[in-house]
Amino acid sequence: MRIARSNLRSALLVILAALLLAGCASGPDSRAPYRSPAEIRAEIVRRMPAGTPDREGWAADIQVAFTAQGIEPSSSNLCAALAVTQQESTFQANPPVPGLARIAREEIERRAAAVHVPGFLVDAALKVKSTDGRSYAERIAAVSTEQELSAIFEDFTGRVPMGGKLFDGFNPVRTGGPMQVSIAFAESHADDYPYPVPTSIRHEVFSRRGGMYFGIAHLLGYPARYSEPLYRFADFNAGWYASRNAAFQAAVAAATGLPLALDGDLLRPGAPLDEPGGTERAVRSLKPQLGVDDGAIRRALERGDRLDFEDTALYREVFALAERAEGRALPRAVLPGIKLESPKITRDLTTAWFANRVANRWRQCMAR
Repeated sequence: MRIARSNLRSALLVILAALLLAGCASGPDSRAPYRSPAEIRAEIVRRMPAGTPDREGWAADIQVAFTAQGIEPSSSNLCAALAVTQQESTFQANPPVPGLARIAREEIERRAAAVHVPGFLVDAALKVKSTDGRSYAERIAAVSTEQELSAIFEDFTGRVPMGGKLFDGFNPVRTGGPMQVSIAFAESHADDYPYPVPTSIRHEVFSRRGGMYFGIAHLLGYPARYSEPLYRFADFNAGWYASRNAAFQAAVAAATGLPLALDGDLLRPGAPLDEPGGTERAVRSLKPQLGVDDGAIRRALERGDRLDFEDTALYREVFALAERAEGRALPRAVLPGIKLESPKITRDLTTAWFANRVANRWRQCMAR
């Protein structure tokens, strides 16, 4: 009887192993179950906050964004997109910005001072009549949305003689749409955009369909090994892999004893090899333990905007040193310590504040 039970246990273990292998295998059988556009849209409508206008229209644009980009429309992912949209715009394709007229005028004056244009010339330029018959000063005084402001600057740059000098290639409106996505990000990820583009990607960002498409791409269109969506929300605000990189910076600080800003920026932009930034300099202090040179450290840190940074020997060995120093396992993601800076922000806000606010909305969505 004992032999029979042993054989039975062995057989069950073989079957279990086979099932586990089948579950991990690649190929058609490992794909997420197919969901029709109608099924996805129905779930989006159900999970949107009560009172949202044109729920079916929002659901259609969100579903197309997920399908066109091959992003899994899981409940968690759908709620992530909905939570960010609610936080950024309360489901307004072109949300108003309080005090935007003042912000715009201050930006003009700042830019003019940067290129040494006297204030009286700026005033004269803004008195020129624009394409709609009003002066640019009048249009700016009445502006309430970033889409309107962007259009004014495009018009101003093309029609006013000094406009090109002030704003050639510099439209101060850098984000837009219902998810407040970066226009530069959208322009660099527009190759597979599924809609016709009548004018420009910049203009598409201010539409509901374009704003949701590029916002969802920025939020979910990259692979990450995060244990919870909180860190994607932080990355949406601070940049891809900022939470992973902030955890690496914390490990570097633990291994070296050097204080570091946990901002997710592993390299100082444009820094030559002989002028490293704070994080790179701290990593270099570990060269005797790591057995690498400055060039190898730089090459590894250059992968900081990619998933495979986690596969580098530098990443693994820095965490090993840090965990030995701390005597405990260290997290592989932490919220970046970044203060939010923008003319539109009037309070003392941080990336952690943003991520936690969105996470709370995500939980509410998942409960619906």
